[in-house]
Amino acid sequence: MSIKEQYWKYSLITLILGLGLILFIKISPFTGGILGACTLYIMMRKQMLYLTQKKHLKKGLAAILLLIETVLCFLVPLALAVWLLIIKIQTIDVNTAGFIHTITDLASKLHDQTGYNLLSTENISSMASILPAIGQFLMGSIGSFAVNAFVLIFVLYFMFIGGIRMEKYIYELLPFSETNKKNVLKEINMIVRSNAIGIPLLAVIQGGIATIGYYLFGVPSALLFGFFTCFATVIPIVGTALVWFPLATYLALSGEWSHAIGLLLYCGLIVTNIDNLIRFVLQKKMADTHPLITIFGVVIGLSLFGFMGIIFGPLLLSIFILCVNIFKTQFLSSDNPSKK
Repeated sequence: MSIKEQYWKYSLITLILGLGLILFIKISPFTGGILGACTLYIMMRKQMLYLTQKKHLKKGLAAILLLIETVLCFLVPLALAVWLLIIKIQTIDVNTAGFIHTITDLASKLHDQTGYNLLSTENISSMASILPAIGQFLMGSIGSFAVNAFVLIFVLYFMFIGGIRMEKYIYELLPFSETNKKNVLKEINMIVRSNAIGIPLLAVIQGGIATIGYYLFGVPSALLFGFFTCFATVIPIVGTALVWFPLATYLALSGEWSHAIGLLLYCGLIVTNIDNLIRFVLQKKMADTHPLITIFGVVIGLSLFGFMGIIFGPLLLSIFILCVNIFKTQFLSSDNPSKK
């Protein structure tokens, strides 16, 4: 390769990396929608091939049918759940006098034990300043969800239309041998499917079991907190304790010690262990993924990709480990014929 050709090659690589970085930064607000479209494409790819190759439907018509399925089976239930949650929050009957008495009593006991005044002017001002930030966050989240839902539908349509060409193009770009390419694509397919199916299933099962406990031990608005518990299952390490531990604390502060202890035992022994059992069984059965990859992958993914990180975080970590193993086998192993 001449110096001129080397200049062209490395200049082109630099240009690709620079433009790619700029595009990634600018498109990052829509990452959730794009990754959601990739997930649904992997999940529904066989349906698209069946409609176009077996039923001989036009790609445009088949794509529209699958988009209708996506809206009805994914987006509408999610939007309905959020709407019901908002309605439920609006109809909650809060005992203001009892709530104020509980907070005042807690502050008094805290002051007697530690000397710290929870209800000081500075603390009340700090707590009051948080409320507008929470409102802005909620409104921003709703707006981001709407935008990313539109991006998901838009991107998914064109992925359905040009799916085969897109797959061939990506396949040719992968920097692996034919065998390793198949292994990488198999890993991606297994992990995306296992997380896309397993995580919602785990959330529903664990949220349902927790809701039963909330009803048994007299938690107010048990169904609402059961709904919160479903979402808390995706948070690694802490998980559902973000919901049931404060509820148990609230029951204890309200003087219902038997219910508080019962809820702690029920959730600590049953809900938490059900989480670990179902999570590891599903991951082992569907993708044979090590539990540590799932836990650390979710932690990494949530910070990088937001909510979709629960799927693509473990995928990213698994692909990294797979690439390291490929490098070890291909370039470092003493059994590699190319090294002899």
